[in-house]
Amino acid sequence: MFVGTLTFDLLLGDVHSLKEKRSIVRPIVAELQRKYSVCAAETGNQDLHRRAEIGLAVVSGEAGYVTEVLDSCERLVAGRPEVQLLSARRRYHNDDDE
Repeated sequence: MFVGTLTFDLLLGDVHSLKEKRSIVRPIVAELQRKYSVCAAETGNQDLHRRAEIGLAVVSGEAGYVTEVLDSCERLVAGRPEVQLLSARRRYHNDDDE
């Protein structure tokens, strides 16, 4: 079993409230879940209206598939015009990890 996690640090555009922030972040999370069947959520910076952290995870029996899905997710988020991707941090885990 292989598990890959990806954490995005995002800077949001012209956002002035947490309600506006949610209207940008929630559709991104929903699209990641729908399009790539990953588990995704807003995982940090919930009290800041111009920053967001989205975390996601994918599980597979093949390491290559995990990498492929994480690459696709990163391209999707980087291509969204309403956010600026500041960083993307990946982690890989497998059965051999202790």
